[in-house]
Amino acid sequence: MEIRKVGIIGGGIMGAGIALRAAQHGFLTVLMDALPEVLKGAEIRIHASLSKWVEQGILGTAQKLAVMECIEYSPDLHAVANCDIVSEAVSENVDIKKQVFADLDRICSSETILASNTSSIPIQKLASATQRPDRVLGIHFMNPPQRIDLVEMIATGTTSKETLRLCEQFVTRLGCEVVKSKDSPGFVVNRILIPMVNEAAYVLQAGVASAEDIDRALVKGSHQPMGPLALADLIGLDVVLSILRTLHEEFKNNRYLPCPLIVQHVMHNRLGRKTGKGFFEYPVKVSS
Repeated sequence: MEIRKVGIIGGGIMGAGIALRAAQHGFLTVLMDALPEVLKGAEIRIHASLSKWVEQGILGTAQKLAVMECIEYSPDLHAVANCDIVSEAVSENVDIKKQVFADLDRICSSETILASNTSSIPIQKLASATQRPDRVLGIHFMNPPQRIDLVEMIATGTTSKETLRLCEQFVTRLGCEVVKSKDSPGFVVNRILIPMVNEAAYVLQAGVASAEDIDRALVKGSHQPMGPLALADLIGLDVVLSILRTLHEEFKNNRYLPCPLIVQHVMHNRLGRKTGKGFFEYPVKVSS
């Protein structure tokens, strides 16, 4: 078996970015989302990214058209039935993800590999919703997927060696490096990164320093490319909160207890860049 056709479930920022990366590297790609407006938004973002790359001289016009031709957009889950690998990038909710896995298990070929882009949920929980646990694993892309050349690959105790081999080849063809992680909540990146974001929120809530100074301290003082609060706004505070709750529930350790300020921001729809307000405010893009 060789991975030639890729299915992505979820047309949000991550799903669209993964689809773009796959198509850019020559894979036939199906991007599925049940909501037409989400699917259209994904198509607009993908076209905008490609146009920007053409303007920057990264791609030629012919290459842009070739990438666009590789992507099929569909609101029908059955559109991914004949894909060699299908990765879900839906909301960071274990019940929603398990239902997606159960549905994919029912409609896809027995040979199809099922992957999750979860940021924190143990993969075994998702694999338990299928009859093919040997062909289930985690392939966690960083945000934004089309720009960051790293993925975490998470095998469960039942993931087969052949599945891992095929997926390592696939990820390498996507131009990404692989970090292998055991099936532990948060894996490597978010188990380290998200508690730092949470602590930065606690520091802000305590009035130790302003949001600007907290981020400037980390950028200048530890050579991070982006401060933790700006990073949280980029990730989405709702996603940060979901990851923290998963870590807290799985480890039963209050070091992962979400900062009340993050909870409050999410309750008031201050989710970061995607809503225009989070720890910082962002200009609203006006459609021309």
